[in-house]
Amino acid sequence: MKFTPKTLSASLDECLLIDRHRLRSRLRRLKQDDHVALARLAADIQASAQKLQRRRDKLPTPTYPEELPVSEQRAEIIEAVRANQVVIVAGETGSGKTTQLPKTCLEARRGVAGLIGHTQPRRIAARSMATRIATELQTELGHAVGYKVRFSDRTRPESYIKLMTDGILLAESQTDRFLNQYDTLIIDEAHERSLNIDFLLGYLKQLLPKRPELKLIITSATIDTERFARHFDAAPIIEVSGRTYPVELRYRPLLAEDEESQDRDLQQAIRDAVDELAREGPGDVLIFLPGERDIRETAESLRKHHPPHTEILPLYARLSAAEQNRVFQSHKGRRIVLATNVAETSLTVPGIRYVIDPGLVRISRYSHRTKVQRLPIEKISQASAN
Repeated sequence: MKFTPKTLSASLDECLLIDRHRLRSRLRRLKQDDHVALARLAADIQASAQKLQRRRDKLPTPTYPEELPVSEQRAEIIEAVRANQVVIVAGETGSGKTTQLPKTCLEARRGVAGLIGHTQPRRIAARSMATRIATELQTELGHAVGYKVRFSDRTRPESYIKLMTDGILLAESQTDRFLNQYDTLIIDEAHERSLNIDFLLGYLKQLLPKRPELKLIITSATIDTERFARHFDAAPIIEVSGRTYPVELRYRPLLAEDEESQDRDLQQAIRDAVDELAREGPGDVLIFLPGERDIRETAESLRKHHPPHTEILPLYARLSAAEQNRVFQSHKGRRIVLATNVAETSLTVPGIRYVIDPGLVRISRYSHRTKVQRLPIEKISQASAN
């Protein structure tokens, strides 16, 4: 069979995205009368097309938990993704955006020609979300769904969904300037506005006109969605409803409000709050704390104070993956999870019925006067409290 550059160029559309750029470069360098080189290129194009067809045939069929608000709007999200290059999805924490959006992209036939890249601000979130999505797709972690974080890569060439940190995607842009291995990107927790996320949004703004087949989904839990939409030329915004159950707020002051009562320190206040919730009935407790040291001190305080059948688990970024995964495993009896603000937006810890929030958080601050980056403990913002 006689091959020409024109016929080969037309067949490149049926190749994997990661191969198209390389094969197109080879095609441009070929001479029209070099039949041997044209035949070799045709064989490589056919091999890539066969890989694409195998990925299409093995595309997982997702199922959705009906209790999550985002599941009810998946038809609207699929239609928006097909019709627009950029889509903004806004919804409160717990609406199911992180776990269900990659599956919605699979239903929209994304992830075939390239990966569905899904970024998270933290490593613990990337690992745990990859495990959760793999479980819901009834596949082993590292096959259809994988993750890549610093020092760990659990993806394969046959993967469809890849969870990673913002920093990993930013680092990949140094070696793959057009991000050719992805056909869809989900930038999750964009409202955190870290330096990595801001760099990514600026980079993707410039990249999108050069990659018309690339789809971008940005998720945010706050009203900043209007600013994201303006940045991406009036991209459509899809609002997802948040919590579907009532939340009762109780304020317990740390300092005494009258002369008869005594002031309490933070540990005493947490113990009192745990005792109050224990009288309410069964259910796990999530306690937010500023950092590792506070978590260790509170864990020791609660172990001395609380009954032995209560399990106390820490949750912070420096823990090993095995210890972090204990939080997501089934258990008997009451469990108290001591977490940094990683559990505020990046993770949904199952089984939590009560939350204790001292209202403190460690925030990275740069002191212009001393030229030093610090991590002071400050009071949380009203948005974080809500």
